[in-house]
Amino acid sequence: MWKELEGYARDRSLPWLEASRHLPFNQDGLLPAIAQQHDSGEVLMMAWMNREALEETLATGRVCYWSRSRGKLWRKGESSGQVQLLREMRFDCDGDTILLLVDQTGPACHSGRRSCFYNAVRDDRLVVIDDPMIDPETLYPR
Repeated sequence: MWKELEGYARDRSLPWLEASRHLPFNQDGLLPAIAQQHDSGEVLMMAWMNREALEETLATGRVCYWSRSRGKLWRKGESSGQVQLLREMRFDCDGDTILLLVDQTGPACHSGRRSCFYNAVRDDRLVVIDDPMIDPETLYPR
């Protein structure tokens, strides 16, 4: 099905239920999902989605992931309050990566930074290029 879509003209479509049956989840039942701020293009984070997380996200408009470490659904912001509201869900050309265009409240990263991508290779150094917006202890009180 994904190969067939390559020949589609702009605005031609398929029913979502039909297309979703062809999602190539990995052996763990997951697809990588990249969250990007919808208006600035800033890449915020990468996480994993299973079918249930994907369906919940589409149904509620609030982004839900699958937490591999906790082994359960993870509704972004459920403990920190830093939610992601879905503006649009997209798939790459072969359907094996999700792009979530979101409206992010505050930091997306557990470190308190806006983006999880705050480490940059510059010359022969790995450089931290962003400061936390919020102390992680404030985000995740014990």
